[in-house]
Amino acid sequence: MPRRIADPNIWIILGAVLLLGIAYGISIAVLAIHLHAHGIPKLAMGAMSASFAIGIAAFSIPAASVVARIGSKRTMLAALVGYAICVSSFPFLTTIPALSTVRLFDGAFSVGVWVATETALLSLSDRANKAYVMSLYAIALAVGYVVGPLLARPVVAALGTGAAFIAAAILAITAAFVISSLLGFSGRAGGAKVGGSTGVENPAVEETPVENELRTPAGTIFWRIKTSCLATFSYGYFQASVVLFLPLYLMESKGIEEKQTILITAFFALGMLTAATAMGRLGDRYGHLLVMRALGAVGGTMVASFALLPSFPMMAIAVFIAGATLASISPVSLALQGVVTPHVDLGRANGFYNASYAMGMLIGPPVSSVLFTRIGGATMLLHLAALWAVFVVFTLVYASDDPRKVLPPPDPPAPESRETIGSGIGIGEGGERLIE
Repeated sequence: MPRRIADPNIWIILGAVLLLGIAYGISIAVLAIHLHAHGIPKLAMGAMSASFAIGIAAFSIPAASVVARIGSKRTMLAALVGYAICVSSFPFLTTIPALSTVRLFDGAFSVGVWVATETALLSLSDRANKAYVMSLYAIALAVGYVVGPLLARPVVAALGTGAAFIAAAILAITAAFVISSLLGFSGRAGGAKVGGSTGVENPAVEETPVENELRTPAGTIFWRIKTSCLATFSYGYFQASVVLFLPLYLMESKGIEEKQTILITAFFALGMLTAATAMGRLGDRYGHLLVMRALGAVGGTMVASFALLPSFPMMAIAVFIAGATLASISPVSLALQGVVTPHVDLGRANGFYNASYAMGMLIGPPVSSVLFTRIGGATMLLHLAALWAVFVVFTLVYASDDPRKVLPPPDPPAPESRETIGSGIGIGEGGERLIE
């Protein structure tokens, strides 16, 4: 992997993301327990979850403007510190309005980190490695979600739930220290590589101020990345709904024990961790939208099968496959966005992308709860499968959103072909410019 991704800045960012993912894992693992211990009712907990999503939706677009103005590195630092302040304040808050307000800012600072990090990684990665790099980004977060709860258990046992939030804040500050002290965008001598398959150096690219470039209309940016935005909207809608209602469906309709339903999330995450890197490589090689379409079709079929499978082992396999496919769409969709978006627009594109994810998180649970309550859990699951079917059809209608199906061969047969490939990829192929 280090040979494929030579820029150390990418690994530094991924290391910081891993620390942040562990912080997320710790805080999420103890959040419900902590709130319940302080007498917060379940309905209020749901409202706090909505506050978090609203924070993401509200700050996604402004975060892109912040990245454009002060750069990815400074935005990451400010957002990490802001998140640390929010999570460390949780043990000292006891009222629902105060907790909901902090959760709102928690979402805002989190999306600030995401937009800045995704913009930097897409800018630093070569065209031929974008999905691969973004799959590593998703894996770093996912590993954190696995490790975090494991670390939370001894902390809570020894010091209580409040100490877990302080530990999460310390990890976030450590991630900020890593970014501040180690991250530099001068890792590539002579400037940024443009069109990774050619290795052409272009020092002038890094020196062009963002302010001097023509500003693309927001509608144009959104239309260019519409398939990526629908992918992340669908995933946010699906993820938020399944986390809440699939365990209830399994217990009520399938007679599966509660202790077994707890493992469902682990099977889903394991599927993503197993397949994300491979799916990223396939996207880079054969076309991101093509791979997203295949993943959506297979994953949607697995979701539909949830309503039909009679046993927990079969359900576990289906959930594993759903995680391997649907969760792997996110890094591939980010890579497609990086390929079709000029470097100057990457921050705003990532803002639209994360806003779409937040809107899915906000809309999915209320709709799913109505269907579950009034019609039944099977219908609720089938409507999630239908959502992915709509996404697959959408990618067929707008197949031209992916500018290519297959990357140029690495070893062209003749020097003339080598020159042609170099000049064709060299300019404007996804923004391999470094962001200060």
